[in-house]
Amino acid sequence: MTVHSPIFWHNESDTEAFAKVFVQQHDLCNAIIELRGDLGAGKTTLARHLLQALGVDGRIKSPTYAIVETYLGNQAGYSLANSSLAISHFDFYRFNDPEEWEEAGFRDIFAAPGLKLVEWADKAHPLLPQSDFVIVIEMLVDGSRRVSVTT
Repeated sequence: MTVHSPIFWHNESDTEAFAKVFVQQHDLCNAIIELRGDLGAGKTTLARHLLQALGVDGRIKSPTYAIVETYLGNQAGYSLANSSLAISHFDFYRFNDPEEWEEAGFRDIFAAPGLKLVEWADKAHPLLPQSDFVIVIEMLVDGSRRVSVTT
């Protein structure tokens, strides 16, 4: 895996701009993106901007209590006839044991085509498949964020 130079976000507009560029630069059709960071770092905000950049309309909910929210989006160049992209946004924060991932039947979702956005993946390791991208968001004292992307 390759760690890219850190990026700095000074406000939510920077997060939105990053998401727009990220979805244009990467094939996300069957990718797993792990979002790491402390509580309040901006993982769900980034996920919302990624989903919007992929054409998801309407309300985008945090999956904290439901554990997974599903959406249909699209990505330029996506090769399915209907051009839709299945997206699953997971939040494993409430997991106490990785076995909960297996018991919930998430193996089938991860085996199916589509993009998976995963918050708190460490709570389901080692059962999760390897991520294609790991985005780490670190809160800085001044309120900005230092972001690193590993591919």
